[in-house]
Amino acid sequence: MMKLVDQVVRSFKVAKVFRENTDKINSIDFSPSGETLISCSEDDQIVIYDCDKGTQMITVNSKKYGVDLIHFTHAKNTAIHSSTKVDDTIRYLSLHDNKYIRYFPGHTKKVVTLCLSPVVDTFLSGSLDKTLRLWDLRSPNCQGLMHLSGRPVAAYDPEGLIFAAGVNSESIKLYDLRSFDKGPFVTFKLNQEKECDWTGLKFSRDGKTMLISTNGSIIRLVDAYHGTPLQTFTGHLNNKGIPIEASFSPDSQYIFSGSTDGRVHVWNADTGYKVCVLNGDHPAPIQCVQFNPKYMMLASACTNMAFWLPTIDDV
Repeated sequence: MMKLVDQVVRSFKVAKVFRENTDKINSIDFSPSGETLISCSEDDQIVIYDCDKGTQMITVNSKKYGVDLIHFTHAKNTAIHSSTKVDDTIRYLSLHDNKYIRYFPGHTKKVVTLCLSPVVDTFLSGSLDKTLRLWDLRSPNCQGLMHLSGRPVAAYDPEGLIFAAGVNSESIKLYDLRSFDKGPFVTFKLNQEKECDWTGLKFSRDGKTMLISTNGSIIRLVDAYHGTPLQTFTGHLNNKGIPIEASFSPDSQYIFSGSTDGRVHVWNADTGYKVCVLNGDHPAPIQCVQFNPKYMMLASACTNMAFWLPTIDDV
């Protein structure tokens, strides 16, 4: 098993580029096994890639409803996504026959956060209607509704026992899933962002930290137990106000982010130091970056999808 260290991270190069999309890719998600990657684009296409073979497997169109915030579910060949046309319903899709299994109506404005429980068939959605909703994939009815004071971002912890809601780009509320109706058991107040909005929230796989991505040129790392600000990552460009994704490496040691300059920026999570900037010749802003949960590979997406691999065997 190769260990992720600075020298290995710096050696990453683009091994494969896919140019199937005609508009920007707005969301990507690896399967828990790391064997497949799903993406969706503003051209209304959903594409599934085989990460082992480095090939495109399936393309599905969602012309009627549009597609954003796509996530694999635990069942094979199924995904959930938000809509960009018609209404703000969340849709549960069978990928092998391109049929919808279930709709989840309720939000009245654009859905801006969607996350699946890592252990059971529940998911969270948050919208510009200032609500956070809890759902069960087996039922079209909302299982829980939280009214918030502003735009939400949400994430489950790695054990799927609690979830975090970032609200109004200034506070993080932690809820116990067994008693979320009683309200948050703790609220962390941070300095409100002046220049940008929070657009993403992720727990590290070790559960110790939370990563806040924005539509500006800063990323924040916060202690998950105490809400203490740990690092602010800067130096990447975001001069277009787009929600650029930031992601952890599986060992929680590195932070990866896209940039409007078409490069991938990498920091050490503990020290905050910039490790490197990876240039893969993306012709447009990179909105999505994720590290494979099982394999030593990175995916980044603008209009093109790029798979990155390390070019040194070991150190």
